[in-house]
Amino acid sequence: MLSLPNSPWAIAAILNLVLLAIAWLIPKKLLTPMGYLHAWILGVLVWGTLHWQGYLVVMFYFLVGSAVTKIGMEQKEAEGIAEKRSGMRGPENVWGSALTATICAVATLFIVDSPLKELLILGYVASFATKLSDTTASEVGKAYGKSTFLITNLKPVPRGTEGAVSLEGTLAGIVGSIAIALVGWGVGLINFYGIIICLIAAFIATNIESVIGATVQSRFSWLTNEMVNFVNTAIGAMVAMGIGSITF
Repeated sequence: MLSLPNSPWAIAAILNLVLLAIAWLIPKKLLTPMGYLHAWILGVLVWGTLHWQGYLVVMFYFLVGSAVTKIGMEQKEAEGIAEKRSGMRGPENVWGSALTATICAVATLFIVDSPLKELLILGYVASFATKLSDTTASEVGKAYGKSTFLITNLKPVPRGTEGAVSLEGTLAGIVGSIAIALVGWGVGLINFYGIIICLIAAFIATNIESVIGATVQSRFSWLTNEMVNFVNTAIGAMVAMGIGSITF
């Protein structure tokens, strides 16, 4: 009689392989072929370190973030402000969004029953709260923003301009960050105060990301959207961990 594997790493590898096969068979792809491979690596690392609780958070981000990207796609493509490949993600998108979270998750392997481990898990949730906030704010703002302003001087600019913000996008970003934080709280990764901390961290980091986009991103070729995403999520995680270290 066959026995099921009990190692979290074995479970992670098998589960993600099954999900990868299902995703590959679905006609409408959310990732490129290499994107799926890197998502498998990400999924294995997350499940192996933070188990199903951490995995649920990243899956929530991936599914909701992908859905949000599709909002008003035809209009955004017509205006030339849509995500490339009609929103289909590649390896660079996977790690731009999730490298910070992965670092936090893997780091928990070396920490046992310590407040630092709680802070790393808080940083994990906050990084995805930050990224979903950024994605939601950007995509909703590009689709439905009635008035968009450059964050550095509040002058009106066209939708899709780097560093542009709108009321509609900002409110949507707040909702996105709260949603991820609620998932993290619901599965027991963070406490109630962690929800508030994630909201604050995501709001701060998302606005800093807009400032980067409005000021220095166009000056450096290496400062791609994916690199900015990494910086954005890193700021969100560090702000959350900083606040957490004071309040925990």
